[in-house]
Amino acid sequence: MNSLWSPTTLGHINLPHRLALAPMTRSRANADGTPTGLVPTYYAQRASLGLLITEGTQPSEDGQGYMLTPGIHSQEQVAAWKKVATAVHAEGGHIFMQIMHAGRMGHVDNTPHHRDLLAPSAIGANQPMYTPTGPQTTSAPREMTVDDIKQTVQDFRQAARNAIDAGLDGVEIHGANGYLINQFLAPNANIRTDAYGGTIENRARFALEVARAIVDEIGPERTGIRLSPGFAIGGLEDGPEGEDLYRYLISELNKLGLVYLHIHHFGNDTFLADVRARWSQKLLVLRYDRPLQDIAWDVEMGLADIVPVGRWGLANPDFVERLKAGAELNEPDASTFYSGGAKGYIDYPTLQQSPAVAVA
Repeated sequence: MNSLWSPTTLGHINLPHRLALAPMTRSRANADGTPTGLVPTYYAQRASLGLLITEGTQPSEDGQGYMLTPGIHSQEQVAAWKKVATAVHAEGGHIFMQIMHAGRMGHVDNTPHHRDLLAPSAIGANQPMYTPTGPQTTSAPREMTVDDIKQTVQDFRQAARNAIDAGLDGVEIHGANGYLINQFLAPNANIRTDAYGGTIENRARFALEVARAIVDEIGPERTGIRLSPGFAIGGLEDGPEGEDLYRYLISELNKLGLVYLHIHHFGNDTFLADVRARWSQKLLVLRYDRPLQDIAWDVEMGLADIVPVGRWGLANPDFVERLKAGAELNEPDASTFYSGGAKGYIDYPTLQQSPAVAVA
């Protein structure tokens, strides 16, 4: 695993190794979208991972899909996130905010204004969604007008500015995992006949407009993006042109000089190598269900520069130290992932607090 421990740079920041904390929804926000007082502790505990990417954070009230997720569109939210950034920096870490507009993946009861969900087309996701009154099916969205699209691009731009004003080191545009940008890419969710639908270039237009707006606002050295080619989630399908669409999109994003591309990868290594060849900056690869013994493989093979970790980082605030020591890992408690309290959030023990048996 020697390749994991070599330092690297990410735009304006220096990283001590090739690991990072992947973005994970944790539902630890207040009703007004401010992160609770537990959030600074959670991220600061994991600062040794070097680069931390926050949970998906909505750029507007329209962008919220799930209950108790944080926002970055009010001054109160900016002030609360400033405490998170300060705590992480005090521990020597760096933190990027993932900006996520849920689009059709939500329920009106989970939003503060109860307006219709926004989507590229009026096609529902038909997915299960937890709400204040229990499980329901995702709400039917309305098709975004061109003015809605322009406003949403500006919402992303302002959210990025707010994140930097809050002291975070950069932002990650969430273009993956079934959410709004991903919905524009998918031909079964986007049946528009205007400049934002139909051809590969048109379906990629919204993603590129968001990226250009954020780069213009905070600079490419502070802007990353996450994509999930080949990942059928939230009822989305890439369609027969899927790989060509992502080749086009990634090539166009590369021209903007984004500081990183974060791929949520599901096993097509031939396509991943194609992505690597098209991308000039840092490439992050989160490989689904990667065995721990293979954690360095993508870096060693030249397919990735940085390896984000999800549940390992969630359950092990000292994951870096445990990995170096060959120590056993805490097991994540799935029942507390979205429970809202300290349990299963900031109470996972470190090696010093609960020594683990070394792995032979």
